Amino acid sequence: MAKDVDLTSREWSDIVFEGRNKEYGAYVLRVNSKRRHMKAAIWTLIGLFAIGIAVTSYLSVQAYIAEQEAKITDQLDQQMVELADTQEEEEEEIQEKVEMPEPEALPEEILNTVKVTELLISKDEDVKAEDEIKTQDELKETETAFGATDFDKGTDDRNVVREYKNEVIVEEKKPEPEQVFTAVEQMPQFPGGDAALMKFLSSNINYPQVAMENGVQGRVIVQFVVTKNGSVGEVKVIRSVDRDLDKEAIRLCKSLPKFIPGKMNGQAVNVWYTLPITFKLQGLN
Repeated sequence: MAKDVDLTSREWSDIVFEGRNKEYGAYVLRVNSKRRHMKAAIWTLIGLFAIGIAVTSYLSVQAYIAEQEAKITDQLDQQMVELADTQEEEEEEIQEKVEMPEPEALPEEILNTVKVTELLISKDEDVKAEDEIKTQDELKETETAFGATDFDKGTDDRNVVREYKNEVIVEEKKPEPEQVFTAVEQMPQFPGGDAALMKFLSSNINYPQVAMENGVQGRVIVQFVVTKNGSVGEVKVIRSVDRDLDKEAIRLCKSLPKFIPGKMNGQAVNVWYTLPITFKLQGLN
């Protein structure tokens, strides 16, 4: 048999089935076998190509996810370091600025008095100048009060002293505001630690539209009071970047869940907590 004979060709099939019933299924299968083989080979190649694309896409997605997770981890680590540094700096600055308040001296109006000297027979050389006896005429002419000693650094108006004494009597002390500590034995903690705090901030931050359109970014440092029960109290911005970013930072702090409160001598106390919040736009340095 010649090597160049195509056993799948129609001519060869006609020779094999010459004089036979070509309507029989074997003839049709032999004639169409080449076409079936071609289709099978094409579909096999298409399937392999599709599998290759799927595998490549899956690996690319996994690599992208791993890269994003690494970036987020690095950013969280950086913010945690910045948070620790910022808290130390703010505590040092606050401790340097803290001064013990000096007690305020109450205003005082003292009524001038004239000493009334008791009569005592003494020698002339024993009489002192300040003990000189005033005459009745001198005492009548003065409006100064009489007392056991002379005092001439106040006022001659008796009504002033009377009004002042009444004010002192009716004055009520205002209750002192509850103390807020800057550093305690056990500082307040966010449930889950600093990593959970950074995750909450990144998940709940709403970048202001105006600041986004103007390309405004930066780090706003906020300070707020963690109260005895762990809730967020007074919030203030101690380092501003932009009005809209400051407002968003304050809103974000007020939305924080309860902290584990700080403690001093085993008792929960109010403590200032410093938190830097970074606003960064994608694609900008």
